[in-house]
Amino acid sequence: MFNKNTIFLGLLLFIPISLAAHFLEWGESIVFITAGIGIVPLAAYMGEATEEIAVVVGPNLGGLLNATFGNATELILAFVALKGGLITVVKATITGSIISNLLLVMGFSMFLGGLKYKEQIFQSGAARMNASIMNLAVIAILIPTAVEYTSSGIGESTLQKLSVTVAVVLILIYCLTLLFSMKTHSYLYDVGEADLADSEEAEDGEDAKEKVNLPFWIGILLVITIGVAVESELLVDSLEVATSELGLTALFTGVILLPIIGNAAEHATAVTVALKNKMDLSVSVAMGSSMQIALFVAPVLVIGGWIMGQPMDLDFNPFELVAVIVAVLIANSVSSDGESNWLEGSLLLATYTILGLAFFFHPMTQGL
Repeated sequence: MFNKNTIFLGLLLFIPISLAAHFLEWGESIVFITAGIGIVPLAAYMGEATEEIAVVVGPNLGGLLNATFGNATELILAFVALKGGLITVVKATITGSIISNLLLVMGFSMFLGGLKYKEQIFQSGAARMNASIMNLAVIAILIPTAVEYTSSGIGESTLQKLSVTVAVVLILIYCLTLLFSMKTHSYLYDVGEADLADSEEAEDGEDAKEKVNLPFWIGILLVITIGVAVESELLVDSLEVATSELGLTALFTGVILLPIIGNAAEHATAVTVALKNKMDLSVSVAMGSSMQIALFVAPVLVIGGWIMGQPMDLDFNPFELVAVIVAVLIANSVSSDGESNWLEGSLLLATYTILGLAFFFHPMTQGL
């Protein structure tokens, strides 16, 4: 019988296919498609390896490890694109990841979970706190963009300095959120942690800590990281020609396609636990991933671009900014009461569909 692990194992075949397509010159579109599919199982196994290591190192260090590697796939992919000077694609990937997690992941979770259980409950206090943090993320990308559009003749270097300063503030807030969720107010997240523990107990039935081979999983994590870097290099190198051949813009590719590739494993996890009536954990995965993108991945990329000499800043395309604001507003509205049903999931999915269509037909083509 096919399950999630079997599917991911089968998708690993696309890694050698993408390498063969590159070296045998089968065409940039084939390289782009196969490399993108090849990243999906690597992201899944990176998450599994991180969770196994977290079991051994304990809840505090394990929580930090999960938070750090939670979006490692997107971070590696974005860094490779940044190194190649694809600033538009990097920015689109940041906004796309936020939109994808809030609308597509949480939407599917609420919709499918609601079809099975009618009404599902999750921690409203944690949801409201996550909503406040996402509001800060909107402010962080709104201000540099507003400065750019309300100033005459502001220099690129000045805008980047402002973005780097804002990035430092966001990383500080990210550290404070980790302290808040894992130490001072961890009780707000106890339900989600209990759900995760119950799932692990049901699957393993034994003391997981004694079974984990730490050196093995560390080695697996290193190999997977290298694999993600190689596949990301293939994906980015073929991006310009492939998107042109496929009739796609840089904006649509960055906002829609790349986030789906990078977040596929998290999508599957969130939907799976929602179908087990673990809505706390499902919402935590969706909103937590968006928060990590906004407070950690985006600032690291801004600082990394500054160090690498790439003009990476927080001045986003106005339409991307509108899409993020819309996603945050409806996600906050739907999750604020701590209850979900299939109709609320449908609203999130409908919003994502409308935004996806708008990005597909958006005429912006520059940036590659």
